[in-house]
Amino acid sequence: MATPTKNILLDEQLCFALYTASKRFNHFYAEALAPFKLTYPQYITLLALWENSPMTVRELGSHVNLDSGTLTPLLKRMQTQGWVERKRDENDERQVNISLSQKAIDTKPEIFTHVNTCMELLGMDEKTYNETRDTVNFAADRIKKADPSTVKFTGDEL
Repeated sequence: MATPTKNILLDEQLCFALYTASKRFNHFYAEALAPFKLTYPQYITLLALWENSPMTVRELGSHVNLDSGTLTPLLKRMQTQGWVERKRDENDERQVNISLSQKAIDTKPEIFTHVNTCMELLGMDEKTYNETRDTVNFAADRIKKADPSTVKFTGDEL
């Protein structure tokens, strides 16, 4: 027989804390990135490309955790806005390579300065920031490895 668990209140739920933090970060970044007319998904796409450009759409999607159905329209908008260049691979036309535009390269220092200045508003020292990030990454990794479909309910839990 499974051991009954205590009811966990909403504000005690890890999932709710992560959900709330995610929503607040999205709003925070929307404000921080507004001067550049970038969304948060566009910003993380630029971050990935600043680390490694060019990348195929598949590589980029894997890196930023976005599927091609979400990433392709985002990349088309970014190309229209002048942030990236999209080119079919000469050897395999099924693949599209994404690279940074000159605008993205030239604007990188200004974006970093602005975002880092906004990050100072969090009031976290570097150690706390890094520890918090590592804890969230640990939770995300555990969630990825968990398989809730293996939990068997006997009815005694209710």
